[in-house]
Amino acid sequence: MKEMLTGGRLDVLTGDYLAELTMLILGRDRLKDPRAGYARTFLRQLEECLGEAHDRGVRIVSNAGGLNPAGLAEAVRELGERIGVPVRVAHVEGDALPLPDGALTANAYVGGAGIAACLRGGADVVVTGRVTDAALVTGPAAWHFGWGPDDLDQLAGAVAAGHVLECGTQATGGNYSFFTAHDIRHSGFPVAEIAADGSAVITKHDGTGGVVDIGTVTAQLLYETGGARYAGPDVTTRLDTVRLTQDGPDRVRISGVRGEAPPPKLKAGVTRIGGWRNEVVFVLTGLDIDAKAALVRHQVEDAFGAGARAEAGAETGAAGDARGPGKSRPADVRWELVRTDRADADSEECASALLRLVVRDSDREAVGRVVSGAAIELALGSYPGFHVTAPPGKGTPYGVFEAVYVDRGAVEQVAVLPDGERVVVPDPPRTSELTAVMESALPERLPDASPGNTIPLGRVAGARSGDKGGDVNVGVWVPTDTAWRWLAHELTVERFQELLPETRGLVVSRHVLPNLRALNFIVEGLLGEGVAGQERFDPQGKGVGEWLRSRVVEVPVEVLAPSP
Repeated sequence: MKEMLTGGRLDVLTGDYLAELTMLILGRDRLKDPRAGYARTFLRQLEECLGEAHDRGVRIVSNAGGLNPAGLAEAVRELGERIGVPVRVAHVEGDALPLPDGALTANAYVGGAGIAACLRGGADVVVTGRVTDAALVTGPAAWHFGWGPDDLDQLAGAVAAGHVLECGTQATGGNYSFFTAHDIRHSGFPVAEIAADGSAVITKHDGTGGVVDIGTVTAQLLYETGGARYAGPDVTTRLDTVRLTQDGPDRVRISGVRGEAPPPKLKAGVTRIGGWRNEVVFVLTGLDIDAKAALVRHQVEDAFGAGARAEAGAETGAAGDARGPGKSRPADVRWELVRTDRADADSEECASALLRLVVRDSDREAVGRVVSGAAIELALGSYPGFHVTAPPGKGTPYGVFEAVYVDRGAVEQVAVLPDGERVVVPDPPRTSELTAVMESALPERLPDASPGNTIPLGRVAGARSGDKGGDVNVGVWVPTDTAWRWLAHELTVERFQELLPETRGLVVSRHVLPNLRALNFIVEGLLGEGVAGQERFDPQGKGVGEWLRSRVVEVPVEVLAPSP
């Protein structure tokens, strides 16, 4: 926050503090203390920076209010009084929904109109609950330019800019496929210079590290999105209309973005405690890795007293779906053998593989002593070299995130202004049901006669992946028209599933974004019940795109060019 305030000119400083997992964490905090439920780190940053923001006339807008925006607003006022900085604080509420049975939190994703109302009311600091990430930009932009709910193209442009900003340095070289071409050790945070027509230039403060180019902005535009119609509470943004142009060093212009009426329903997130989880990682060193894994699996399953025991040589990754006669077997048992070992290794760690056991159950006892006993009591009577990375504990609760959709009439967004006035934010004057966008015409295919080289896909294509509840999106793009003529025809859904065998049997959809030379794939259910459930070792799917880039494909010689 301090770097952004002192590094260059700003009108509004935004901060995105919420994610699906964050809402679950805040919900557990609130169970312990009803006054909690907001991001305390925001207050710690503000203590150092509130005076700087006041002196520079910078407004601050953040969703750090989480489940308790009114509580955070009061805490900011108290902070201002304590450090002697006058501050007018407003907050936005109304996103909280009645809790379904067994739910910990339930919140609708609302738009930026409440933020705009707070700024019009003279607020220096605006804190919100569960607004969309892009609302932190659409709200200030609508306030600054006087946009109304019918200014759909302008709002859509601000959504695109907000989506680029929301994950900070992911837009300036962080988590970027072609990171070796740039120095990203201390990347600066992105800045959006937004114009009255909704177009924007993405840049960063002078003198900061990292890079802003078409590739870094493309990567972030693809992150955690779905089809060409990107639905939000303010506007439906047509991602297939976005155009990017390099506008100078570390400057990328976003233009041409078209907007449509938002949908009649709002997305809402519901979190709950799903049960209890435990994990043991066995280390298998040296020779006979498969036989060692089969032995310890058989022994642990035998100790569980289950009828469905792991036989020697059984396929890894299988999930148990029922308890055995002894009722001591956890409801869900998953094994995964990770072959990190190398032959004739010059260090013990490089000679070792990892066998991961994850158990889940609604009963804490079923994942506690049952598991620790089954695993650790084998220490002197199992495979040679037996040890684990850490002793198993008593089990920890895991969460579940569920996306649902509610009528707009069930949500009343309210802007609470600095003077205490409560302003009800009206619904948009019109909404529209979402329909699928017909796949854009594909470019002409490269000649089939072109000879090819067999190389990793990532030598010519970038990728960015992330979680959408239990689903994963994988955006793939290329830097040249020639490469696009190849990729658009080569990377079909069928080819995608061939390259990523774990996606076979799951529903995979493909969306074409020709202006970005990009394809966006949605893999349904790869993450099970979502990040809080931690069913995969990569529970947010962050590495799926890089896994895809590592897969070997035949690439025509015309496509082979220096990486961007």
